[in-house]
Amino acid sequence: MAPINPSSGAHHHRSTTKVSNKAFKTRHASKSALKDQAKGKVESFEKGSRKTLHQQVMSKFDRKNHAKQIRSNKLAERAKQESVFTGRDGAPRIVAVIPLCEDVRSGDVIRELNSSVEVEAESPGTAAPSWRVEIPRFKQKVQYLTPQRDLLECLDACRVSDFVLFLLSATEEVDELGEQTLRCVESQGVSTVLTAVHNLSVVEPAKKRPDVVKSLKSFINHFFATQEKLHDISSRQDCSNVMRSLCTTMPKGVRWREDRSWMLVDEVRWEDGAAQVTGVVRGKGLKADRLVQVGEWGDFQIESTTAAPLESKKRGQKADAMVVDLPQFGDVLEAPTEQQDDLAELAPEEMMEDLPAASLAPSERKAVMLDDHEYFDDDDRGQFEAPKRLPRGTSKYQAAWYLGDVSDSGSDLEDIDADDEELPNGSIAAGSAEGRFDATMAEPTEGAPSEYPQTEAFDDPDIEDEAEQLAAYRRQRQEDANDDLEFPDEIELHPHAQARERLARYRGLKSLRASTWDTEEDKPYEPEDWSRLLEIADYKSAKNRVLKEALYGGVKPGTRVTVHLRVRSDQAAALKALPVPKALFSLLKHEHKQTAVNMSMSLSSEYERPLKSKEELILQCGPRRLVINPLFSQAGNTPNNVHKFDRFLHPGRTAVASFIGPVVWGSVPCLYFKRPDPAQPQDAVEDLAQDLAAQDGASKPGELQLIATGTSLPPSTQRVIAKRIILTGHPFKIHRKLVTVRYMFFNTEDVQYFRALQLWTKRGRSGFIKEPLGTHGYFKATFDGTINPMDAVAVSLYKRVWPRSARPWKPELEQRIDEVGEDAVAMVE
Repeated sequence: MAPINPSSGAHHHRSTTKVSNKAFKTRHASKSALKDQAKGKVESFEKGSRKTLHQQVMSKFDRKNHAKQIRSNKLAERAKQESVFTGRDGAPRIVAVIPLCEDVRSGDVIRELNSSVEVEAESPGTAAPSWRVEIPRFKQKVQYLTPQRDLLECLDACRVSDFVLFLLSATEEVDELGEQTLRCVESQGVSTVLTAVHNLSVVEPAKKRPDVVKSLKSFINHFFATQEKLHDISSRQDCSNVMRSLCTTMPKGVRWREDRSWMLVDEVRWEDGAAQVTGVVRGKGLKADRLVQVGEWGDFQIESTTAAPLESKKRGQKADAMVVDLPQFGDVLEAPTEQQDDLAELAPEEMMEDLPAASLAPSERKAVMLDDHEYFDDDDRGQFEAPKRLPRGTSKYQAAWYLGDVSDSGSDLEDIDADDEELPNGSIAAGSAEGRFDATMAEPTEGAPSEYPQTEAFDDPDIEDEAEQLAAYRRQRQEDANDDLEFPDEIELHPHAQARERLARYRGLKSLRASTWDTEEDKPYEPEDWSRLLEIADYKSAKNRVLKEALYGGVKPGTRVTVHLRVRSDQAAALKALPVPKALFSLLKHEHKQTAVNMSMSLSSEYERPLKSKEELILQCGPRRLVINPLFSQAGNTPNNVHKFDRFLHPGRTAVASFIGPVVWGSVPCLYFKRPDPAQPQDAVEDLAQDLAAQDGASKPGELQLIATGTSLPPSTQRVIAKRIILTGHPFKIHRKLVTVRYMFFNTEDVQYFRALQLWTKRGRSGFIKEPLGTHGYFKATFDGTINPMDAVAVSLYKRVWPRSARPWKPELEQRIDEVGEDAVAMVE
């Protein structure tokens, strides 16, 4: 080969830089190799490679048989779901027509939809809430629900609907009420959604109409991202497509609703003082042993369930045709048994007689509680050996050989306590605002002068000077409170108040998450009926057992029945005065009993101010509406089931709202509403008269505002909500690690009572009370490091707070009638 001429400037490169390494050899096929061989198939029925033709053929048959079984199961499941709507006596498809703009009329839209499938049905009028028609083209029945532009009416219609048809306007924007309705319907759970545009033909010129549709589609996709098309009501073809979707599509349903039996109320009759509710059973089978929740009426027991088929003449039926035994009108389909649920909300008092009483009330204690034990007091302190005065650096072994006549005049002596061996290296737990103490104090290793001069005289100021200094100090702290949110639970004690009496219910905790909470100390302060509440040991297994019981038995879904309710004689007159209920929901087992309910809660972005704990709210959870005053606590699981109480729920945060209410099985969406802030106060009777006069109008007084959403959590009476308070003091004198603290307590007895608590500072130091000074609450404290003069010394105290009871919600007008009185209403009328 001729040599390469270096002067030519040519440089040779190899053809490629790719290196083909030898493949990794495995004895068995690796996971990646098996994944490549499957080529995307999810089910792999064979192990290893096929070796014979027989194995290949049999595996092919297995695959085809498995696919056939899956297909047949899906077809059977769909046929079971569609059986509710099939037949002449099938259930109608419930469609809620929700107008989101002021200029949209539901009646005009329904007439356009019916005319597109050659159905000419007269409107029942604006007063009728529903409109039922039969569609011969698809052999289906459709029942329209046309609520007024009211938030609660729209929510009631949507939660019992198979389809929800939202109506937008091409000429007007969606107002605030329409947006709030969309948010509420989305949060409570919704079935199949369709969207239509009204008055699109009015938009001129015509070339602007696609842009209008595009803008409206972008708006509705913000709430329901699966909406692919907006239907034009002015187009007959689009109306026909909407009706085809309503009559042929299988609604997806709502999870919490389908776990129960429910029905839309078609008719309510009163006979001999008893209420009879008629409708078509949906969801699970309707059992007479379970309680039912009827709208705003409340919970009732079922007397019996009878058949109520629609009267119809079957065409072409021969005289000698085979007679099929079908339930006739009035036939009893389901009757309660001995296991019927009662209306008792609490456990019987007879079961509570043998419960042990509280062992020791906090008022009888002589010192503060620290975790699960009582700290020693002055009477018990004589049991402990007094510490010895020994030279600094003396070990525990050497201290045992010193006699008691050692002189204590030297400055190189220190206190040696025999009980200090419990904490290695003289360590103490470091503190923080959450009650965690993990750091340690280093033990000095060499002799040094005393940390605090023993001969220094303490100047005990008089009362006037002390009051002036306290007032100046608190004025300075008040000025800094707006900029400093470091201590949200800080309180100030009055100089003349005794902290041990005011804070008798409070205790100290080394760790809020890990320390054991002694519940026996809280017995004297628990609510009256707390021990009678339902306690669920294993919520998950109990929920699965209750939901499994609801799968079997009862009246078959799709059957039109009349439910006879057990109504007391004193209830009948009050129920007749209330509006007719729109729906009936069958409660699961134990869902009427009271317990400590927990709900997650996240403030809406539209609600910008913090929400105070125990503020009155209206909760909608599934079929119920309750008026609650919830306690807010931190979310999450802790080892000791102790959760910090929050005084406020700030925007952007999530908390757990706790109250006493009925049990809810499963994860059910929750909506939290707030009544509008009252305007200028006026006479209650005059205000009620104005609202009674405006009751017939389109808008109702006192529209509710959606402020938060959430989900139901497992209820528990063992969940401890601990309210924290922080007492702060000012470092008056600082000598290395020894500090004189003032303004935390104001007498010596309080210092002795709370001396077991761990001290902590804003800048992360921790320490403990050493001894009181004077008579005004000053005390010496030892810390694990040098304290900054601008720092603040604090101590955390906790007490258990109890949730409040909820009450059933009443419409605002009826509730105010109850408050004002029937005589005032008669006078107004």
